[in-house]
Parts: sequence; structure tokens; C-alpha cells
Amino acid sequence: MNDPSVTAGASPGHDDAVSDRAARLASIPSFRRIDAFLNESDYARRHLMPGACDFTLGNPHQMPADRYVRALRDALIPRHDQWFAYQTNDEATREAAAESLHRLLAVPFRPEDIYLTTGGFAAIALALKTVADPGDEVIYSLPPWFLYEPLVLEAGLVPVKVKINTITFDLDLDAIDAAITGRTRVVIVNSPNNPTGRIYPPELLRRLADLLDAASARIGRRIYLVSDEPYNRIVFDGLRFHSPAEFYPYTLLAYSYGKTHLSPGERVGYLALPPTMPRGEGMSHAITSLQVAMGWVYPNGLLQHALPELEKFSIDVGQLQRRRDRLAQALGSMGYRVRRPEGTFYLYIPTPIPDDEAFTASLARRDVFVLPGQLFETPGFFRMSLTANEDMIERSLPAFEEAMTQSRP
Repeated sequence: MNDPSVTAGASPGHDDAVSDRAARLASIPSFRRIDAFLNESDYARRHLMPGACDFTLGNPHQMPADRYVRALRDALIPRHDQWFAYQTNDEATREAAAESLHRLLAVPFRPEDIYLTTGGFAAIALALKTVADPGDEVIYSLPPWFLYEPLVLEAGLVPVKVKINTITFDLDLDAIDAAITGRTRVVIVNSPNNPTGRIYPPELLRRLADLLDAASARIGRRIYLVSDEPYNRIVFDGLRFHSPAEFYPYTLLAYSYGKTHLSPGERVGYLALPPTMPRGEGMSHAITSLQVAMGWVYPNGLLQHALPELEKFSIDVGQLQRRRDRLAQALGSMGYRVRRPEGTFYLYIPTPIPDDEAFTASLARRDVFVLPGQLFETPGFFRMSLTANEDMIERSLPAFEEAMTQSRP
């Protein structure tokens, strides 16, 4: 029998060689917009041309750090005959990750609390499938990372979307509370947030924890929190990052090294469960069983061997902060309303006209590429990535000024 949470809304008459689940995934409006942007737009045709200024994705636009390359090169040299055998949750790798997370959050994570994954994508999917059953509801806030909805639907779950405060970029706790029903199982929180760059403060996270405790009691089942925090080491101005795991024990923490080292193509991350989380003896076995059943979502052996060294350094966060400051100052002087991000790679800026797609198209005509807010289900904004290099930043500024001037009546 088909799962109604997946088949509901599938396009009638679609190719019967394609499952209802796949057809529904392919028909997600934001997903289709992203696909069209990446494959059919001016960006797709021109972003690799000389002179293009690409602020779209968190991809590198400079050569990788020598230390990163050396770590991978060193890990490639086999130490024993099992070096390239099947790898699962390598003990030394888990220990390095747990120690690093303990230092960052002052939460006593242990090696056995870490489950290694092929990047943050797999960590989020693993978390959802560990605690939620088909038909359960998953709440997350808009603007979201644009792949939450596909991950939720692929797991047979039901996305429930609420809006944030678009002035402060904070979570709207009243909206989250109002969205909770008897079917709610997970709330996803992303801090430092992509796309806004907001780091949620401790008081907000405490209030969220109290809300989830009260709501769990009200509906008679535990609501879990999935904390998506691949940017938790990319924090500006000397701020301290706080994770929901510090305040709510029923938190599953998803992390990716692709941001820490600006190497998104090297798929390595983990799912971490705080030692404060009450759990039955079967949870660990359930997670490791899912790691296999989901397609062996362990990182490849090379990355596991390299990870203890990769934990010792990150990309140059100071360089990202200088780029943030340069863009915020320059764009602000032109009339853009820039709220400086506290972390991540991104600026999320209101467009000077309501139609964000028209405005970003006007930049594209000038060979400056950014993402419209429509891709994040929040019209009236655009996102630009700080991973663009300094030359791109300086070359882009006249185009931003021309687009602002053109937008004025």
C-alpha cells in the first residue's frame, strides 16, 4: 500500500515508470526553481565566462589551503592492509570529532555519540529517519536551506513551514508553537543560519527548549530537534556559537566539514547525539542500521583517515569577515539595507524592488550572479556568498550601484 503522506499531491498522469515519491520530489516548486536556475538561466550559461562575478553558491573561488591538501595526501598513504577496506564509524575519527565538539560547545560528547556520514545532507536524512515515521510532521522556518523539503519528503514525512521575523532574522517561537500538532515529531533549526547569517542567542534557544518540552507533554509524544549546524565554526566578531544541544537534550546535531574547509565536494560529516539525551539501548543500533540501509552513508576511507588532522584547522574566517565588512560597507553606502551576518558564508539582503527575480536578473545582465529570495521561499531578498574572491567583489560593485540606481523611480 502506498504511503498517503508521499503520494498525496503527486501529479496525476505522470510517467508510470516513475514512482509517486520521485514524481512528487521532482515537482517541488522551490526544487524546480533551483534546477532551472542552475541549468537553464543566464547563470547557467555565463557564470564560468571570464569576468563573471559568482556570488551564488558556497563554492570556492580560490585554490584550497596547502594544509588541507597535505592532510588528504598524507591520509592516502596506507598504514596497513585494511586501509582501503570498508569503513564504518572509525574509532579514532569519532574520538577526534567528539573532542572538538566538546571544546566548542562545552557539552561532554563521547566518541560513541558520533555517527559519521557522507556530509551534512546524509546527517540530516539520518536524523529524520531515526526518530520519525512516514506521515509525521517536520517543522522548519522560512527562509530555509532549500533542500530541507526534498529531504523531508524523501523520508515520507510532511513539511510544515513557518516564517521567521524578517527584521531580526530570529525564529518566531509563537509561529512554531502554533504549528505543532499531534503528528509533529521534529523541529529543524539552522544556526548559524543559511541564508540569513543569524546566530540564535542562548535566551531564544532556552525559550525554544521550554516550548518543545511543554508541547511534547501537550501532545503526548516527544518532539525532537534536528540542529543543522555546518557553519558552527564560521562565526564573526569574536562571538560564541551556542547550539540547541546545550539547552534541549532531545537534539540531534548534524555537522559537515565541507563548510569548515570550503570543500563541499568532499563529503564528510556526522550526526551527534548529546550524552544528555535519554535514549534506549536500541537507538545506536537503529542509527548504524540506517547508515547501511540508506546506501552505506559512511564517509569514504580516505576522509575518515584524514579527519583527525582536518579537525585541527579551518578556512580563514578572518578573510570571510573582511569580505563581509567590505560588502556591507559598500552596499550600505549605495542604499542597500544590509544586516551584517554573525556567521556563515552569506549576506541576505532585501531587494530594492519587490520582484527579487527581476532584480537579480538585472544583476545577471551585468555578469553579477546572486540567488533570488524566491529560491528560499522568501520573496523580496537576495543571497550572496562571501566565498567569492576579492577581485569578484571589487568588480561587482559598479554593477550593484547601477542596479540600485535603475531600481529607483
